[in-house]
Amino acid sequence: MTQTDHPIETPPRAPSPVHAFGTLAVHAGSPHDAATGAVIETISLSTTFAQTAVGKPVGLYEYSRSSNPNRDNFEKAVAALEHARFALAFSSGSATTANILQSLAAGSHVVSVSDVYGGTHRYFTKVALAHGVHVTFSPSIELDIAELIRPGETKLIWIETPSNPTLSLVDIRAVATIAHQHGILVVVDNTFLSPYIQNPLDHGADIVVHSVTKYINGHSDVVMGAAAFNSPEIFERLSFLQNAIGAVPSAFDAWLAHRGLKTMHLRMREATTNATTVAQALEASPHVIAVNYPGLASHRQRAVALKQHRNGMGGGMLSFRIRGGHEAAERFCQSTKIFTLAESLGGVESLVEVPSAMTHGGIPREQREAAGVFDDLVRVSCGIEDAQDLKNDVLQALERAVVAHKITNGLNGLN
Repeated sequence: MTQTDHPIETPPRAPSPVHAFGTLAVHAGSPHDAATGAVIETISLSTTFAQTAVGKPVGLYEYSRSSNPNRDNFEKAVAALEHARFALAFSSGSATTANILQSLAAGSHVVSVSDVYGGTHRYFTKVALAHGVHVTFSPSIELDIAELIRPGETKLIWIETPSNPTLSLVDIRAVATIAHQHGILVVVDNTFLSPYIQNPLDHGADIVVHSVTKYINGHSDVVMGAAAFNSPEIFERLSFLQNAIGAVPSAFDAWLAHRGLKTMHLRMREATTNATTVAQALEASPHVIAVNYPGLASHRQRAVALKQHRNGMGGGMLSFRIRGGHEAAERFCQSTKIFTLAESLGGVESLVEVPSAMTHGGIPREQREAAGVFDDLVRVSCGIEDAQDLKNDVLQALERAVVAHKITNGLNGLN
C-alpha cells in the first residue's frame, strides 16, 4: 500500500467564532476570577498543587510543567484567534519546531521552503538530521511539491509564508491539497503575519506555529512559542511531547504574552500602515535595487496576499536590497535614528538588521543566495511609531549609506 491509500481527512474545525477578532483577543481565555471578580487573571507561580488524596488533586492541576492556569488561558486565546480547537505553548519558537520534528520517526522525510528563519534551517540541518529526519529544501515548493514527495517517507511539509527574510508567499491551499492526497501533514509558520492577518488552518494547513516572542506578545520582553491545530491525534502527540520534553514557558511569560495578545489587532494595523509607507518610499528610491513586501502591487505573489491575508494586508515586515553591497547595508543599519539595529522582530519598536551576517549568518552563502538572501539585503521590522517619522528615518539613512559615503570618500581623496 502507498501513502495515497491513506489520504488525510481534514479534522472537524473549531466552531466559527461568534465575535470578531478584537473582541476575541480581549476576552478569549480571560475569565473573571470567581473569588474576587478580578477582570485580569492572577499569576499562578506555584510549581506544584495540593492533593486531597493520593492521585486526587484539589483542582485541575498537579505540576506546572504538565499544565498551569496561565498557560492554559493563553493557549485557549491562541486557539480562538487561529480558528483552532487546540493550542500548545512552548518555551520558544525554536522549541515549538523541535517538538513537532521530534514527533516524527527516524527515517522520516520533510520538505521545506528554502527561505526559512535561520534557526529553523539550523534545526533541520544540524539537529533533526542527527535523529534521522531528513529535510529537502525547495525554492518553489508549489511547483515542486509533487516531485519532492518520497512515497512512504515524506511525513511533513514545512511552509513559511511570508518567508524570512525575502517575504516570499506560498499558496497554502495548493500545497495542502497535494500533500493531503499523500497522507502528509502541512505546517505553516505564521510568525510574520500573526493570526490577525492570516489563519493558515482556514486554507488547509494542519498545524500553524508562531514565535510568540514576535507579534503575538509584541513587546520584546518574552521568549515563547506556540502551535495550534484541530486534530485530536496531533494534540495527544504534541501535548505528550510538551510535557515529556519539558520545553514549556513560565507562568509569568504566559501571563505577559496573554496581555500582549489582547492588543495584537491594533498593533498589526499600525505596523502594516507603517511598513506600507516605508516600502513605498524605498521602492521610489534610486538607492534601492528591489523591495520585498507583500503589501505592494509590485510583489510577484500579490495575488496570494489578496487571497490569504486579511484585506490583502502586507504585515509589518519587509526587506530590500540596497545599492553598494554589504558595506552599504551595514552603513544603513548604523545610520538610522529611530530603527534600532537588532535581531528579532514584531515588537512595538522598529528594528533593522542584515540577515546575511546576523539571523541567517549560519547558512552557507551559496544556499543563502539561492534563496534570495544576498549580502546587500536589509530586513526591516516596522513597529507602531508614526509612519512619517519612520519614512524620514529610512530616507536619511539611505542618503548617508549610499550618497554621503561617496562624497566623504571623495573629500578624503582630495585631502
